[in-house]
Amino acid sequence: MRAILHADKKWGIGRANGLMFSLPADMKFFRETTKGKTVVMGQNTLLSFPGGKPLKNRTNIVLCPEDIEEDVVTVHDLEELLEEVKKYPADDVFVIGGASVYKLLFPYCTEILVTKVDAEGGADAFVPDLDADGRYVLAAESAPVEDNGYTIRFCTYRNLAPIGA
Repeated sequence: MRAILHADKKWGIGRANGLMFSLPADMKFFRETTKGKTVVMGQNTLLSFPGGKPLKNRTNIVLCPEDIEEDVVTVHDLEELLEEVKKYPADDVFVIGGASVYKLLFPYCTEILVTKVDAEGGADAFVPDLDADGRYVLAAESAPVEDNGYTIRFCTYRNLAPIGA
């Protein structure tokens, strides 16, 4: 399992259940990376999508207490989620948010793909600072890219000891 997200300078990932920045290059990277794959999210992340509809061309797994009628696989707790994701190739499963789901699942992820934005977005949702956590190492980092007035870098963090690996 891997995770994919964008984060500002303070490891903020969102504001008011939405994205902080409009980053076309980051969105393209997200689409190309997750298309045809399995995405794992919490209910608020699902609700943040246009019309609250699941992402097209992906298997959508939603971790939430009640069943959802949409075209998603609903799981109710961590144990059920971990059983469900075993049905898919591990490298094809991407955790896509929100903050509580990232915090819960980062320890299980072998890699975390972070688009780092060189700005502060006024976030109200944050993920742990992977640079300050000895369990993760920055394995790759792109050159700076300008994206809609922001400087971003595509970074890959490796989990040195993922749970279940």
